[in-house]
Amino acid sequence: MALEYILPGTVTQESPAVMHTLEFKEEPGRVLLVLPTWVGDVVMATPFVRALFMRFPDAEITLLMNHHLYPLLEGSPWVQHCEFWAPRKKTAEAKQQQRELLIRLKARRFDLAVMLPNSLRSAWLCFRAGAKRRVGFSRDGRGLLLTDKVEVPNRVAGGYQPLPLCDYFAVLGDALGMEHPGDRLALFLTDQANEAVESRLLKDGVLPEQPLVVLCPGANFGASKCWDPKRFAAVADRLVNLHNAAIAISPGPGEEPLAEAIRDNMDAPSFLLTQPCLTLGELKSLIVRADLLLGNDTGPRHFGRALDTPRVTVFGPTEQRWTETSHGDETIVNVDVPCGPCHKKVCPLDEQVCMTQVTVEMVTEACEEQLSSSC
Repeated sequence: MALEYILPGTVTQESPAVMHTLEFKEEPGRVLLVLPTWVGDVVMATPFVRALFMRFPDAEITLLMNHHLYPLLEGSPWVQHCEFWAPRKKTAEAKQQQRELLIRLKARRFDLAVMLPNSLRSAWLCFRAGAKRRVGFSRDGRGLLLTDKVEVPNRVAGGYQPLPLCDYFAVLGDALGMEHPGDRLALFLTDQANEAVESRLLKDGVLPEQPLVVLCPGANFGASKCWDPKRFAAVADRLVNLHNAAIAISPGPGEEPLAEAIRDNMDAPSFLLTQPCLTLGELKSLIVRADLLLGNDTGPRHFGRALDTPRVTVFGPTEQRWTETSHGDETIVNVDVPCGPCHKKVCPLDEQVCMTQVTVEMVTEACEEQLSSSC
């Protein structure tokens, strides 16, 4: 059973975690949905977002997200009401923004807050904002802040069993009376971003008849996810020679050195999309235009899934099962190693064998197969 509404700042006894469908005396009229903070996780959450809007069709649903992630959902029917996290800084300006966010959330008088992140921060904010029902997974010490705790479905002794993220979010959906949202990822394009990308490719000299191969060589997770730029360059050169491909290298902010290293190690020309880097909205428009997306296990990979772009993804230290979906044309290139998957941001060994044993030949073969079937 859910707890009665409690005022922010009040501590009460924990309610038991639930796996049954929550009951509402009245359907919520104002709902707050807290989105994940990683690019790929937001894309993986889109089936849940779509299902939540279907579950509460008459509610005013507000999305809370990091501001830089807004272009991910721009163009969708879900962004009529958005709030953005204030910076996590101790400056006077940041503290003022944090206070203003809390004031705005309190004024909305949410009937229901749903938290996709597992963070204590998300539960604390929803608690202080006074949301009447606060639903999230009971983990990371935040149980007292939730009125309706949902059992973690993949908890095992010593950690968590890998579970596809779409299925993980679906457990929250089940508690809310939603049907399983499925794992069909959804992204939307905007005319402005489409036109900006087409203009940039035309300016750089990409010909319409050339197969477009997009390289996304970075990974915000850490250096351990990044395949060697020299190997990316060798694969790109072979695709130019074999398929007359146009190679567009699109790094995220801070990943420019990786992209420049690929360009500098290529014999064939390439198109470096920096100065500035593409926005996330423009990156969607680039990837939907591509004949092949080549990269590491990182956010843009999920763009390709949502937009049905063929993909070749190099996997190293991360577990594939966390991000599995049942759709999309993707070839994953990896090797089994005794020490993996370790999920470490930086490899502690002298040689990161999970990456060094992924050869240029392996990745080139996978790319050729994808290009041959898509072009």
